[in-house]
Amino acid sequence: MTDGWTVRCATDEARDDPDAILRAGLELFIERGIEGASIEQIAKRAGVGKLTIYRRWPAKEDLIAAAIETLVANEVEWPSDEEIDQVSPYQLTEAALSKSAETAAAPEFRALVARILGSAVSHPSLMATYWKHYVLPRRKLTSRLLERAQQQGTVAANADLDVLIDMMAGAVIYRVLQPDPPDLAEMCRYLEALYRQAGLLP
Repeated sequence: MTDGWTVRCATDEARDDPDAILRAGLELFIERGIEGASIEQIAKRAGVGKLTIYRRWPAKEDLIAAAIETLVANEVEWPSDEEIDQVSPYQLTEAALSKSAETAAAPEFRALVARILGSAVSHPSLMATYWKHYVLPRRKLTSRLLERAQQQGTVAANADLDVLIDMMAGAVIYRVLQPDPPDLAEMCRYLEALYRQAGLLP
């Protein structure tokens, strides 16, 4: 993970760059949680007026969900539908392993996961928005990848893919939220073992 989440834009740049607003929202969310990331505070940190934000995002939950999608999702390049159809699941998993481990091992990712889970009850609209725009598209791609692995015989034909996806995602979340979170090398080893157990690595 780079320091790309840190707000670096000057006031005038932020007015022309929605990413500066997204970075400010994500940074405040990680620092203070959803309660501490008001539109007013986000606007102040990004150097814009509140109306500038409301023109693009009707609520802070929408802004923060968009920030997660725009700034965090891009840390790992997900395969396209065409790549899943044409490239073996082993190759696709190996190609994404290093960047996936780098993202998951970052302290910012750990803090982000904790904040998202912590706001699930108090601000369900954030989780709903995050689930719709971030989680579901990636579950769909992962499901297609596992279907291809089933066709190649590395995943059991009778495997429940939704359960398998939950197990993989839950394993990563459980691991990064432990008191002694893994460093990059350990996370890479852990993901290798995880994906091997799932049938996505030899």
